[in-house]
Amino acid sequence: MTPYARRGVHGQTVEALARRILGGEIPEGATLDLVALQSELDVSLTALRESLKVLAAKGMVDARQKRGTFVRSRADWNLLDADVLRWQFEGGRAGEADRALLRNLAEVRAIIEPAAVRLAAERRTDADLAALDEAITAMGEEGAGAAHAVEADLAFHRALLTATHNELLERMEIVIESGLAHRDRIVHSSPHSEDPIPAHRAVLDAVRDQDPLAAEAAMRDLLDQAGRDLDRIGTADDDEDDETEGTSPQ
Repeated sequence: MTPYARRGVHGQTVEALARRILGGEIPEGATLDLVALQSELDVSLTALRESLKVLAAKGMVDARQKRGTFVRSRADWNLLDADVLRWQFEGGRAGEADRALLRNLAEVRAIIEPAAVRLAAERRTDADLAALDEAITAMGEEGAGAAHAVEADLAFHRALLTATHNELLERMEIVIESGLAHRDRIVHSSPHSEDPIPAHRAVLDAVRDQDPLAAEAAMRDLLDQAGRDLDRIGTADDDEDDETEGTSPQ
């Protein structure tokens, strides 16, 4: 389902405000100057207020008499909301902040996915295996581009959660997918990452064999590889930055 906040001028206004708040440009506790924002964003006051209602529903802003509309404390924000996650990952965060968010995602995945894949190994159906096979096949298509590789990886992890046949675990895709898509875009556009197919196939083989322990071990290996990829890419980027600084005019 397309996120609500991407639709039309109203959606663009929501995203512009959300990213300013998430990026700290509009800090926690700040009171919003609605007239100035209306002029700056070139929208009607009605459209601006409707956009703020969306952010209020996500815990990011509130309105009080005598105080006006203000940014709530980050502790009140619904950080697990699909749009809030997407805004954070797509908002052009500074390098270290972006890595911190990806580390948080890695910790969440390390808690959820090994346990989920144990259930998947016990409960998977032929339809689940077919979806996983299809995702693996898509991963191996050469020359399809980074965007195709990202979608194939998302399809694999989505199919694993579906194979648990636990409705709440299936909904964890909301938490995992936004961050995983961002991580994948970084990894699949870099020459420094490992081939992802063997690690994913090991998970699928264990699920097919209905071996929960092997499936969990294979998923932990896959997550370890994902961490190595990011570390390797981060190190390469840092080295390139150092070289650039070293050759810049004095």
